[in-house]
Amino acid sequence: MKWVSFFIISLFCNTAFAAGKLLATPGVSQIEGSAGGGLVPWAQLAGYASEDEWSIAAFCSRGHVKNYSLDVCGVQGNLFNRIELSYAEQEFDVPALSTRIDQKISGVKVRLYGDIVYSDWPQLSAGIQHKSLKDGKVAKLVGAESTHGNDIYFAASKLHLGALYGYNWFWNITARYSEANQTGLLGFGAKDADKKWLLEASSAVFLSREIALGAEFREKLNNLGLGESHWRDIFIAWFPNKSLNVTAAWLDLGSIAGVDKQTGWYVSIAGYF
Repeated sequence: MKWVSFFIISLFCNTAFAAGKLLATPGVSQIEGSAGGGLVPWAQLAGYASEDEWSIAAFCSRGHVKNYSLDVCGVQGNLFNRIELSYAEQEFDVPALSTRIDQKISGVKVRLYGDIVYSDWPQLSAGIQHKSLKDGKVAKLVGAESTHGNDIYFAASKLHLGALYGYNWFWNITARYSEANQTGLLGFGAKDADKKWLLEASSAVFLSREIALGAEFREKLNNLGLGESHWRDIFIAWFPNKSLNVTAAWLDLGSIAGVDKQTGWYVSIAGYF
């Protein structure tokens, strides 16, 4: 990938410029560029910046299922723990058709209320992701109406310290307003299809300060009539320090473009500085 430099930065950075939050509280990097889980954006912002700090993060991820693979690299900025800016580029390989679908995603997230640890109520954030396909031929072929679109979401997150027999427990719920087909990789909308609110959720238990084990669910649309499935994963995330995160997951993506049983693996590495 042309974004290999992000991977190198993430792998070798060893100093966190902003370190005002507890270890692991920013979450990991989501496939659309936002801070969160691999599949779901969470309420917390990228990096470890507190109210008087700013931070930058870089990440690269790869997901591989039976018939497809997705490579993503991006950057994230956190301005004073209030605003998150993100940018990601996706490369979706379809070997059966000898083609690749490229999508660019720009995101903004704003913290509206709270802190995932210290406030009584969950942290609340709102975000928007603008998505655009480089070449919309495949999207148009399968019946999509547009090659670009916007997802709007609201997320609530909370980390309960020592809540499960002494282990820290995290949960997140996200509501997304979208018309994206396969997160936008197959375009946006279809004839007689409307935008809808979709449910996404994540939960994790910290086995130690550095290791979290969790699962995610992401509701999907089926605008194109190709049997688009809801997504699920089981992940393990390792935070050796505030400069580095490595995440691995088992994926169950169901049907993609009419091809069933798309299960496989996912790995992501992120650096915070």
